[in-house]
Amino acid sequence: MVEPSIWKPRVTVAAVCERDGDFLVVSEAINGQQLINQPAGHLEVGESLEQAVIREVLEETAYNFRPQALVGIYRYQPDTKHEQTFLRFTFCGEIIDHHPDRVLDQDIIAVQWMSFEALQACRERHRSPLVLQCILDYQQNPAYPLQVFSRQFS
Repeated sequence: MVEPSIWKPRVTVAAVCERDGDFLVVSEAINGQQLINQPAGHLEVGESLEQAVIREVLEETAYNFRPQALVGIYRYQPDTKHEQTFLRFTFCGEIIDHHPDRVLDQDIIAVQWMSFEALQACRERHRSPLVLQCILDYQQNPAYPLQVFSRQFS
């Protein structure tokens, strides 16, 4: 007997980091294109969501990040003809320090700080619509305290 397939969304984390009105973004090579995204990536086995976003920011930007709040939780399905779906937990927080000699993930082309206006002007280069939406939510909506996550089951 063949068991029915179980739909499994991919869990990702992202960080909105603001400094002097600019936002930390990465340019990454995806399927031969150079796309812009927040520092972001997949939750790994045994990690809490907070640990995952700290790791992803460090691996992609060489910055140490301290999450301070949850901006939002997003469900994103890039192609409605396929089941692939992402659940993205976006955090905001502060940059603690920088390790400029650290080797970044292999797909990262550049790390930069961009103004909101510059990000709006290059939407066609965003990895997904979530890039701008997460920043808009960060700017316009209240963030949720990290206590929203269970400490016992994190």
